Amino acid sequence: MLTDEKVTIGFRQAQQSDIGYLLQLRKASMGEHLIAAGLDLSDQQHLARVNEFFADSTIILMNNAPIGLIKIAVLADKLHIRQLQIIPIHQGKGIGGKVLALIKRKAKELKLPITLNVLLANPVISLYLRHGFVVIGQNEVEYQMCWLQ
Repeated sequence: MLTDEKVTIGFRQAQQSDIGYLLQLRKASMGEHLIAAGLDLSDQQHLARVNEFFADSTIILMNNAPIGLIKIAVLADKLHIRQLQIIPIHQGKGIGGKVLALIKRKAKELKLPITLNVLLANPVISLYLRHGFVVIGQNEVEYQMCWLQ
């Protein structure tokens, strides 16, 4: 848990009762970026992505209210951020950076790199670059990025 003046960031494991919220969050935070990448997904396709690796899903809380999702895989050779989504009204307020700082701390403890994929047209890439991630690959829709200690 992180506490700043008047703002507390916390986490809790996602539960099946969160699926509706996670679907809305995904569409609100990713919809325009997916469309810009030529991926106009149906609700069923969004729902499939919400349910994929659901056990890795953690709800991000601000003052105990859900504002986002972090989905991390802890693998033998790396931590992989599968998804990091913050509801648009709370984007640009440093929350993503605080979450990344915690993940980087965990990666240092485990002596592992962090990897992630980000859509080419998603402006969140600037957040990852500011936090020391580098582009290590690219395909037609996304960059592959890595953070090394």
